[in-house]
Amino acid sequence: MKPNPSLPEHLPQTFGELRQSEWTEARVSRSVKDELRDNLISKVRAGETIFPGIVGYEDTVVPQIVNAVLSRQNFILLGLRGQAKSRILRGLTTLLDPVIPYIAGSEIRDNPYKPLAYSSKLLIAEKGDETPIAWLTPDERFVEKLATPDVTVADLIGDVDPIKAARSGEQLSSELTMHYGLLPRANRGIFAVNEVPDLAGKIQVALFNIMQEGDVQIKGYPVRLQLDVAITFSANPEDYTARGKIVTPLKDRIGSEIRTHYLDSIEQAIAVTEQEAWSTRAALDIHIPRYVREVIEQIAFVAREDKRVDKRSGVSQRLPIATMELVISNAERRALVHNEAIAVPRIGDIYTALPGITGKIELEYEGEMRGADTVVRDIIRTAVARVFDGYFADANTQQIEQWFNLGGTVQLSDATAAEDSLKELQGIQGLFDKLKPLGLEKRAGAETLVSAAEFLLEGMTAHKRLSRNEERNFSAAERQSRKDRAPNFAEEARDRDRESQEWQGRNRKRNFN
Repeated sequence: MKPNPSLPEHLPQTFGELRQSEWTEARVSRSVKDELRDNLISKVRAGETIFPGIVGYEDTVVPQIVNAVLSRQNFILLGLRGQAKSRILRGLTTLLDPVIPYIAGSEIRDNPYKPLAYSSKLLIAEKGDETPIAWLTPDERFVEKLATPDVTVADLIGDVDPIKAARSGEQLSSELTMHYGLLPRANRGIFAVNEVPDLAGKIQVALFNIMQEGDVQIKGYPVRLQLDVAITFSANPEDYTARGKIVTPLKDRIGSEIRTHYLDSIEQAIAVTEQEAWSTRAALDIHIPRYVREVIEQIAFVAREDKRVDKRSGVSQRLPIATMELVISNAERRALVHNEAIAVPRIGDIYTALPGITGKIELEYEGEMRGADTVVRDIIRTAVARVFDGYFADANTQQIEQWFNLGGTVQLSDATAAEDSLKELQGIQGLFDKLKPLGLEKRAGAETLVSAAEFLLEGMTAHKRLSRNEERNFSAAERQSRKDRAPNFAEEARDRDRESQEWQGRNRKRNFN
């Protein structure tokens, strides 16, 4: 067996050495749930972060998980996709001891002082103090299974191995012919089942039976395994009716049902995306403006409110993460084409990220009728308008509108270098004077200035003060006749109502403050 480089040096290597060390029977035989509880208490007393990297759950989900662990309960995390359920379950390994000993070669990581498997008992009886000892790290003690309808009892619990029986000459009913499944192999660790409603009912029954009673029947033979394991689950509320459900006996034995949620604020969402998205590229420097980050996060918030998007499916936090990576890549591609030293994402880059957005939302009937691309473009426009209002709510843009009304046009495409686009934008009277709310540096480069100017123009377009075509050519707002507007009258009325409600909501907040 190759030595694990992550293990401390001078650990006992035989059962005899183990018994003479600080690894006493009382310490080694402590249950997993007691171990999680003791280490959690130490972290809470020291004021340490319980789940590093988890944002927005400090006052809601985390306290409930802490209570469940302190109560030594198995628990389930219930929430829509993209709510960090799996990440939280994996984070439980930070509450495990740095190392624990087990009998080397044991499939179920047997405690040397109290072995479960018959093979381990025979080994200790044969070798005594010379029984070899191996060591487990926290990551090795976490076993995860994504539940699917085709999972079998053999996968989770185990099965009779006829090859073992033939080679050893043992009866099929002998424990020595068992091939252990995932749950026994998680002994003395954490076993996590994701999307548990997808498991067939009989599998769930086998799971809860071994949780509660420690026994199960395999091929008609009773197998008793008093496993020491902390079992955790995750599920999507939609699955309770759409694809399956948790059987009552199993649900009854799950100590706590903890509901997760989407992030409450843009600030929290920005922090998560900044943590998770791949934004550092070796090719060149990347500078992401604050307003671009806000628009990308706002897309997810708007989508969760939009009536055309399926609320039961939810809008994952992976949407802004994937969108951010695509936005950065488009800015990177543009900078590489024009040999620019810095890549600054623009609002226009968000529209190039449609493939990363459309695949992460499920549409209702109305949305399907309009088409995913159309719905997503509307969502982006609403997100841009909201962020624009946060910066330019009191800005007077009449001078800019007048320039366009007099026949002025400007095109901002990836085919044009930032320096050339800047020269074209400088011809718009009053444009750069309005960018002060963005807090640009006095010596900001062309890439930064073009990105900021485009944000202002996109915001005006979102409020229908300007027009823009698919070639990113900005011009004066279109003046449609009533006849031309008739087909879109209902949609425009909904947009006006939505904007009116948002305006009234902001005013109420201002008056309240």
